[in-house]
Amino acid sequence: MDAILAALVALMALAAAMAAVLSTLSKAAIFALLAVAPCVYRYRKWIYVFVKTLPRDSKFLWRYANGMVRSKRWGRQNATVASLFTQRALKNPDAPCFIMASKSNQVARAMQEHLGLKRGDVVCVFMPNCGEFVWSWLGVSKLGAVSALINSNLRHKPLLHCIQVAKARAILYSEHLASALEEIRDQLPPELKLFQLYGQPAPGVMDLGQEMDKHPPDYPVVSDPPQYKDTLLYIYTYLLVVVATVHMLGLKSSDRMYNSLPLYHTAGGVVGTGAALVDGIPSVLRAKFSASNFWADCIKFKVPQINEIYGATEGNANISAVGFLPKLVPTCLHPIALVRADEHGALTRGPDGLCIRCLPSIKENAAQMGAVGFLPKLVPTCLHPIALVRADEHGTLTRGPDGLCIRCLPNEPGMFIGLIAQGNASREYHGYVDKKDSNTKLERDIFRKGDAAFVSGDILVADELGYLYFRDRTGDTYKWKGENVATAEVENALGPTLDQRGCVVYGVSIPQTEGRAGMVAIADPAGAMDLRKLARDLDDSLPSYARPLFLRIMDKDLEITGTFKLKKLQYQKEGFDPDVIKEPLYFRAGAEFVPVTSQLFNDICHGRVKL
Repeated sequence: MDAILAALVALMALAAAMAAVLSTLSKAAIFALLAVAPCVYRYRKWIYVFVKTLPRDSKFLWRYANGMVRSKRWGRQNATVASLFTQRALKNPDAPCFIMASKSNQVARAMQEHLGLKRGDVVCVFMPNCGEFVWSWLGVSKLGAVSALINSNLRHKPLLHCIQVAKARAILYSEHLASALEEIRDQLPPELKLFQLYGQPAPGVMDLGQEMDKHPPDYPVVSDPPQYKDTLLYIYTYLLVVVATVHMLGLKSSDRMYNSLPLYHTAGGVVGTGAALVDGIPSVLRAKFSASNFWADCIKFKVPQINEIYGATEGNANISAVGFLPKLVPTCLHPIALVRADEHGALTRGPDGLCIRCLPSIKENAAQMGAVGFLPKLVPTCLHPIALVRADEHGTLTRGPDGLCIRCLPNEPGMFIGLIAQGNASREYHGYVDKKDSNTKLERDIFRKGDAAFVSGDILVADELGYLYFRDRTGDTYKWKGENVATAEVENALGPTLDQRGCVVYGVSIPQTEGRAGMVAIADPAGAMDLRKLARDLDDSLPSYARPLFLRIMDKDLEITGTFKLKKLQYQKEGFDPDVIKEPLYFRAGAEFVPVTSQLFNDICHGRVKL
């Protein structure tokens, strides 16, 4: 009763205050307020979104404009990564970085001497994460040659395929991966030159370190120097990503970047190195990502800001979410938070049953729902270089009566696409080395007749504020251990072993685990599968991340019909639960496949089994 009386008193006081204010206003002012009020009410949601996103979008547009101006200037100067790095090294020769200028120059001179390497030639770089990886391709780039960065996890046929597709003149590799090259050496073209860094090279292999020591650390002399628009790496248009990294993240010379991602991918090899090479922003390079050491490293190097990026190496649809917890705003008002969690990702709760916020500089796991980017609300959708459009469950774009694509509404999942505009550095599409593969990622007549877009194959969703969240991957690929796995590649690798048996490969979700684990359904009505041999053959033909973790042995032939894709989706939904699937299920444990029991299923789902 007391609370009700207090509320009434407060309302009366508020009414009295409003009456006092109105009494001081002229009749014209009161009329104007009354006229505007319905309009404000009608567009209240739009006004809320505008006010909410104004600081974010203003910052984005300012940084984007600065980045584009800088990119245009580099274009007019015909600048390259090598020339910009040289300028930076001369200006600040003692500034910390993860490489030394002299080493890249010596690599270039050694390649000139033994290969006559020139502009447009290709060299494979096959190394684990290390500073040598970067100065190797940087030296190659000073001659105008292209470096094909090879995934250090590849072995056997996949490794041989990547080398052959690149049509390289040489391979630069470290002693750690020498055995992988020896396994396929007799299948390599005889004219391909091998250069090993460190260790004792096999007969016929040149010692890269010794060859480099024969040359002075001076910049190589080239008759046909590299140009601004030349291909640098067979992963992306490099300088544009450097611009985007530095400007969109608001990096300064006093900052540093922590890089634990593979250097053969765009994120680690371009985003993670470009800022150091071109802008002199130091990079903390880790040999391999470690979940158990990640937060310790963040504390050790005082990494105050963690950002999410989303993109495709071969495409033009790339976004980032610049995230931080503002210190000027009370934590109770933050829309996101870091809370304590155990090693399996389960939230830790206090005696009151509520979650516990993480303290600064404390090693704790993050439990945070985050966006991978955003669509600026200050910019009309017709000017956005990226979009979400409707698509069916197979990833086929849905089109309206006019034959054009349909934009998704807020909170409606859709296909993420990048609109192509050749001549615009941020919207050009370069695709793969194989142009036939590149065309499979293109769609035309998107929002008007004659336009074109890169189709990512990923389903994202945008909320009313424009923030984008990743939902799923469509088509015949899935992501596991941070790598893209093509189902067709796995099915082809299985072919010789299965001896004409039908199979279908797909990715299945595992609770509290990022990505999808590989699973294969195999038709074996006779029950004659040799699972040990299958495991050995998969190890010989596929990298570790692409090897299926689960097997489903079918007691009948697979349906090869027009609804085959629907069947594949059904298999995917059923997953690997032995209580759902009555056919034999197996899990890859070590060197063999073991039956999936209810206990094993629960252990996998609760993180008690290492994947």
